[in-house]
Amino acid sequence: MSKNIYVGNLSWSATDDDLRSLFSNYGNVLSAKVVEDRETGRSRGFGFVEMDNADALQAIEALNGQNFQGRDLRVNEAQPRERRPRY
Repeated sequence: MSKNIYVGNLSWSATDDDLRSLFSNYGNVLSAKVVEDRETGRSRGFGFVEMDNADALQAIEALNGQNFQGRDLRVNEAQPRERRPRY
């Protein structure tokens, strides 16, 4: 089983590779993605990392609140996206 991890408060210059490198210190990273604005292509300041369950729990504990590229990260288990009504 794998776990999806939310990573918030990323610096605007953080890349997918930066996330993968940071989280690989805690185990096997299945995927790492910084979310970008559709129109501008700029980072939205958060991303997601997918890891094996045990590794993910260790990474969340170790990295939540840690400084990375000048910002204190918010790291926790990703919650399912809420459905928003279309208008």
